Amino acid sequence: MIKNIISLALLIISVSLSFKHGWDTFNYRNSPGSVKMMNELGINESFIPAFCILTVAVGILLLIPRTFFLGNMLNAISILSIMALALQSGNYRIALIEIPFLALPLLMIWLKYPFKN
Repeated sequence: MIKNIISLALLIISVSLSFKHGWDTFNYRNSPGSVKMMNELGINESFIPAFCILTVAVGILLLIPRTFFLGNMLNAISILSIMALALQSGNYRIALIEIPFLALPLLMIWLKYPFKN
């Protein structure tokens, strides 16, 4: 029972973060900090809409029991990509900040979907 509650809490956090990051990525022009960070990581402006769609798709995939694993895998891959880009650009602070966010989908995979028998 406690495992399901923890899994549900992590699911809610992960889905809300996915939708928030997707919305923020979609409105990146309103946030000069986001534009600066993406430029530092070497992300081209033409790639930003694809990253926005991927982030929102991860949030949707997490909600569906049959695609829960795929959503977590895509989330972990996107976080690893951000970490790799940060390390390539020499920005170790961003790479270190992403470590707990990488642990989140991996922990969710281990705990499994909260409503599955």
